[in-house]
Amino acid sequence: MPADFLQLAGKTVLVAGVANRKSVAWHVARLLAEADCRVLFSVRSEQRREQVAKLVSNISGGSADDILVCDVEHEDQIERLSDEVASRCDALDGLVHSIAFADYEDGLKAFHDTSKRAFLRTMDVSCYSLLAMSRALKERFARDASVVTISISTTRMASENYGYMAPIKAALDSSLAFLAKSFSAESEVRFNAVAAGLLKTSASAGIPGYVDSYLYAEQATLRHRAVSTEEVASTAVFLLSPRSAGINAQRVVVDAGMETNYFDAEIVRRCVEGS
Repeated sequence: MPADFLQLAGKTVLVAGVANRKSVAWHVARLLAEADCRVLFSVRSEQRREQVAKLVSNISGGSADDILVCDVEHEDQIERLSDEVASRCDALDGLVHSIAFADYEDGLKAFHDTSKRAFLRTMDVSCYSLLAMSRALKERFARDASVVTISISTTRMASENYGYMAPIKAALDSSLAFLAKSFSAESEVRFNAVAAGLLKTSASAGIPGYVDSYLYAEQATLRHRAVSTEEVASTAVFLLSPRSAGINAQRVVVDAGMETNYFDAEIVRRCVEGS
């Protein structure tokens, strides 16, 4: 296998959504740097920029000057991000959209009691931001750039504690086909998602009851071991690389086979005996 199998050396990718060293976005950025790819970062605030700068200093070629601030709830900041990217590179070869936010200000409620305010704000940050960033960066993308968003393994399982976030992720997944089609009129920019199983991240820790769901998911995988953030990040890096050039408008599920194993004999036995 050639040393640069992924053919990412010398390319530039913008990674949006790094929160801390546990986040998917950070694992993606680290793997890209290891492949000699230049990484630009987009974070939501100056405070987050200071936090991420400490991480960036530890990767090859990392520079605090490449950490840009963009709160995707503000369109003027998205436009400014495009200008700042243009000042740092001739062309952007990839975008990682790892941005998600759920507004639980009203507390955890039944799905039908979700407020319009909470739903629309979450849709804006977690879904519409992909469209808005892609549009703003359209002229910055290389002709064959790759855009990868981070989704979830299934939006058809009605988990009470995940609430209205799953329908919003479903909208995110659907938007891939429409973005891929609309961009295809002028370029070969690709849009794909890594649909991850349950992960142990700081963001997930804030979801009520998530730990129990995570432990269940771990038992439901075919290997009885949870999906790691590194595995999800590795799939994202592959989708960013020219080696995945034939993949477009797709969800790549990374769940260690969980969706095939809900009726695992041992899990069924425990449920029946415990009832």
